[in-house]
Amino acid sequence: MPHCRNCDAFVTDNYVRVFAPEGMSTVRVCPNCEDKLRDGAEVREARSTRQN
Repeated sequence: MPHCRNCDAFVTDNYVRVFAPEGMSTVRVCPNCEDKLRDGAEVREARSTRQN
């Protein structure tokens, strides 16, 4: 099962298929990550805390 490389949370195969960079079998950041987020093709530090 795939996991987020940042927080080690479980992610689905479909999530990996859509959001992982070409050739990677896991994602660098997921929706559970509060300290990082996707910014286009890059990952950056969050500028503020996210609220669910």
